[in-house]
Amino acid sequence: MRRIAAALLHHPVVDRQGRVVTTAITNLDLHDIARSAHTYALEAFFIVHPVAAQRALAERVQRHWTLGSGARRIPDRTAPMSMLRVVSSLDEAISAFDTDAEIWTTSARRSPGALSFDDARARLRCEGASVLLVFGTGWGLCPELHARATAHLDPILSPRSDGYNHLSVRAAAAIVFDRLMSL
Repeated sequence: MRRIAAALLHHPVVDRQGRVVTTAITNLDLHDIARSAHTYALEAFFIVHPVAAQRALAERVQRHWTLGSGARRIPDRTAPMSMLRVVSSLDEAISAFDTDAEIWTTSARRSPGALSFDDARARLRCEGASVLLVFGTGWGLCPELHARATAHLDPILSPRSDGYNHLSVRAAAAIVFDRLMSL
């Protein structure tokens, strides 16, 4: 099995009009994605944010659950929150994880040539470069980030007839981890 980590980008992402924006860190994203990443044995979970005050917030939340009263009250959160890495850019995450890592991006929209979850799971079981799974906030990753990717994963599609397909990034990450890492 290849080495796998995940990154949650808050910049550069797009808003509903397709403009590049920076989104705010959400406390629940830190907890829930870290717990899912830990459950599925990822090596690290990177929070990527260019604003120092937002990184400090994430680090403060992490300390609460790894060293503070949260660690004493709910010790099951310590290990997942310990795998959290707070960085200022995707390049910093890549450098901290593996400079030769493949970048696999996610999206709620279909893209030509996207990698099915079955094919992605098979690739992960073969020898090869480490993989950094990249998730976006807001309305998704900017096109330039998708252009940098080694692979794009198929979207998680809704069975609804009306086409509604708007999962939280927390839910999407958990589903992606399960589809990639389950036997």
